[in-house]
Amino acid sequence: MERAARIYQYGPPEVLKIEPIEVPAPGPGEALVRHTAIGLNFVEVYFRRGTFPVPELPAVLGNEAAGIVEAVGPGVEEVAVGDRVVYADGPLGAYATVRVYPAEQLVRIPVAISDEQAAASFLRGVTARMLLKDVVPLRPGDTVLYHGAAGGVGLLFAQWARALGIHVIGTVSNEEKAVAARAAGCIETIDYRTQDFVERIKAITGGEGVAAVFDSVGQDTFLKSLESLRPRGALVAFGKASGHPPVIDPFLLAPKGLYVTWPIRPVYTARRVDRERSADELFEAIAGGILDVGPGRTYALDDIVAAHRDLEGRKIIGAAVIRPRRSSGRSLDSIVPIGTNNLPDTSTS
Repeated sequence: MERAARIYQYGPPEVLKIEPIEVPAPGPGEALVRHTAIGLNFVEVYFRRGTFPVPELPAVLGNEAAGIVEAVGPGVEEVAVGDRVVYADGPLGAYATVRVYPAEQLVRIPVAISDEQAAASFLRGVTARMLLKDVVPLRPGDTVLYHGAAGGVGLLFAQWARALGIHVIGTVSNEEKAVAARAAGCIETIDYRTQDFVERIKAITGGEGVAAVFDSVGQDTFLKSLESLRPRGALVAFGKASGHPPVIDPFLLAPKGLYVTWPIRPVYTARRVDRERSADELFEAIAGGILDVGPGRTYALDDIVAAHRDLEGRKIIGAAVIRPRRSSGRSLDSIVPIGTNNLPDTSTS
């Protein structure tokens, strides 16, 4: 029996409910994908809380998964039955054993990459690549600050930056995470609980500041991130774990000629050619040993509440995946349909 993790309201991890589902046949331009590994990402906490509202409740969460194409709808040419594929950033609904998904957004997984590696790295890896290669013009020898360096994106960012000759200073919350960040390639780590990161940046850079700050924390770090920049530096905001960043007067940027941007993956991978290029570079970096993507931790779909508790509690270092498992013995009376956008008709729920 197929199953999914669904929310009927926003709230704590306990709002996630595992339910049986029915899955329709793929329509035009769609593929039916049986999941073998599901990515676990902090952005899903935002959707669960309602920080990022879902299009409609109830909803199946999840942004990223790898699996095998079991069927395709009319007109599909991008993938074929039997292909191993991965996806991210399309319609929500990855927290399921199987789903229908737009075929154009699926990317084939090369032989050298496992399904677990793909699901653990695709969303994070494409993000890290975007930050390093597309958003700001970084050069070998540049020093940058990355907040939350022991997170899933942060560890990939540090590894990839090291290979590109870019020096990363990372903020962390404890010594265990500092060890992980330094092992990934950070030249220095700063414990933001006990140290003023602006003062530490000035000390490390001889008062110059960094070329760029990559900030997914938001409210708690935004203004100090600006202080950490060298003249003509760039603040790249791409998350708000501590709340929405404050509104600022652009005139505050003028004394040092600073830049502020908030990039999102769908804009940088909107075209299939861009998505495939990003995926190719990510998979090549994994296969070539530049990136160790894990995953370091796995959960069963039945453990999705525990997984979200760990995710929200910052207990996961690096990447984690969910391994779907089928269940048996459940009543068919509780089956809820699930469609292409994984937002079922509330009249049937």
